[in-house]
Amino acid sequence: MTHTSTPQSALLVIDVQQSFMHMPYWSLGHVTPFQQSLLRLEAGCRKAQVPVVHILHVDDDAPFQVASGLVRPFDWLPGDPAVTLTKHTHNAFTDTGLDLWLRRHGVQRLIISGIRTEQCCETTARVGSDVGYAVDFVSEATLTFPMTHAGTDQTFSAQDITTRTELVLADRFARIVTVDTCLSSL
Repeated sequence: MTHTSTPQSALLVIDVQQSFMHMPYWSLGHVTPFQQSLLRLEAGCRKAQVPVVHILHVDDDAPFQVASGLVRPFDWLPGDPAVTLTKHTHNAFTDTGLDLWLRRHGVQRLIISGIRTEQCCETTARVGSDVGYAVDFVSEATLTFPMTHAGTDQTFSAQDITTRTELVLADRFARIVTVDTCLSSL
């Protein structure tokens, strides 16, 4: 009988940080379901001994500057990640040391969660796939906000944006999964 082991995974918790509460588009409307999903995903990953990686974003926007004191995880996010990395780009790989850390820990599969679905989460999923990782994109453990297209004044809901992200990632860059599906495959 042959035993097939599941590839080592790592949960990436991207930009789940205080900075967002100070942005004009911040809304509590979708935060509670996102928070519940992310906490369930993280607890399940920790139980399965999957390392949790916190990634924080720093840039020139006032709330994202280190001096703001807001570049830190939300208070509700459990502490003690395996590693915390800081990024300055939309993806979590460029100049962060993430790829080296993952490879040194034998990680072959990324579990993507965090804030903003279509921005840093999607970009990290694409880059991760391009550099050779299998990627699980856990949409319900990502958060985004409505956006208005400047050329048409059409507003896209957070769900519209998430659906579009799932469409462009599925079967190209990532496997789109629920929290339950992700945890059952660990």
